[in-house]
Amino acid sequence: MDKELAIHAAEVLKAVAHPLRLQIVELLQDREFSVGEIVEALGEKQAVTSQQLTMMKDRGVLASRRDGAKVYYRIQNLNVIRVLNCVYDHCEANAKGRGRR
Repeated sequence: MDKELAIHAAEVLKAVAHPLRLQIVELLQDREFSVGEIVEALGEKQAVTSQQLTMMKDRGVLASRRDGAKVYYRIQNLNVIRVLNCVYDHCEANAKGRGRR
């Protein structure tokens, strides 16, 4: 892996390396949601959620579209979901090994 690719990979990983951003990605993996729907589903403040959405969009993880006054987000980089599924599998396996779920 060359340095530029390593830098880009690190930026993508950083873009999802936050509990709220992980929840957003999980929510969006099946369909797009408006900002308001994401806020309602996750119970976080709109300003905080919008900041996280913008950051992930800027790094190519998410894409958005406007429909009137609403902005809808969807996963743009589907590879992120595959990587996160591997991480979740690892975390669940370790938790089961320690007697937790």
